[in-house]
Amino acid sequence: MYPLHREREQPIFSARAHVFQIDPTTKRNWIPASKHSVTVSFFYDATRNVYRIISVGGTKAIINSTITPNMTFTKTSQKFGQWADSRANTVYGLGFSSEQQLQQFSERFKEVKEAARLAREKSQDKPELSNPALSIAAPQDMMEDLQSPPVLCINGPGEEKLYRSQSADIELSSEKERIKKMLSEGSICELSWEAELFTLQDSNSKLVAALHEANANVEQWKKQLSAYQEETERLRDQVAELEAQGARHAACDIGKDELNQSLEELEAVLKAKDEEIHHLQSKKCDYNEVEEEREEAVQRLQEVESRNAELERRVHALEQTLSNSLDERSRAENEVQRIIDILDVKIFDLTDLRQSLATLVHK
Repeated sequence: MYPLHREREQPIFSARAHVFQIDPTTKRNWIPASKHSVTVSFFYDATRNVYRIISVGGTKAIINSTITPNMTFTKTSQKFGQWADSRANTVYGLGFSSEQQLQQFSERFKEVKEAARLAREKSQDKPELSNPALSIAAPQDMMEDLQSPPVLCINGPGEEKLYRSQSADIELSSEKERIKKMLSEGSICELSWEAELFTLQDSNSKLVAALHEANANVEQWKKQLSAYQEETERLRDQVAELEAQGARHAACDIGKDELNQSLEELEAVLKAKDEEIHHLQSKKCDYNEVEEEREEAVQRLQEVESRNAELERRVHALEQTLSNSLDERSRAENEVQRIIDILDVKIFDLTDLRQSLATLVHK
């Protein structure tokens, strides 16, 4: 029955929308016919030469509307449209997620309505004697459908494809979790390395500032040292000159005492200058240590930059792998959705056929 039915009725357009029906009591309020968006499809029955709009929710037919030339699809808002079905004595409403989808459905409705009008005109041109033959052939086709096993043809391959798609979803989800974990670990390492990099840059800037300050202080200290040495030489010359004057003027004890006091003062100043010179030399050693620490910090900074570049390459490769996995999952989901839509329509047709057979049996 499956191949015969597939040749008899084919889907020509599908869209997803929220389905509503008019309240039969008030004729004003809308009643939701589906809890979420469902697939609404246009079907063409080549045997009966009719067009239908069908939407199935689970095992229940939400919409089963045969399109006639006098039907009109009206857009009442940017994302909502409706049409009246006199045979079903109701008004159907569809809410789309975008204005573009509503426009596509409206255009397809007009095309199908025009095709239904041409089909009706063509059928009216045929002789009416062909109708009894069609009515006789219909039960024979139903008997042929009844003899074939429909359940195995529909459920067997579908269940196998669903099982494969579910296993593919499980593998994709596990792969996605693994990639997320690796990305999170990489992000943590990158953040720690960035913090270390900022710390090293801060310490490096401080060391450079201290180095410049030490260089400026060393130059200043050298100038002060040369000035102190010149002053010491000058004082020593004065002392030698005073000693020579004291030797010539041995009788002047007062002058000699003053000279001795001046000499002691000069020696104290000279001792202080010597201590300051030793202090400057020790600071010069500290400057060498600062220079070594700076070189070490620069080397560590280069290592961190190389690690960061390697990590960026790994993150890029992981992002590419994740993108490929998501694409494969999207393709699998689309294939599963297409199979589900076909299965829904086939189940609805089987239900319709079962009801027809039951009617025939009762007759």
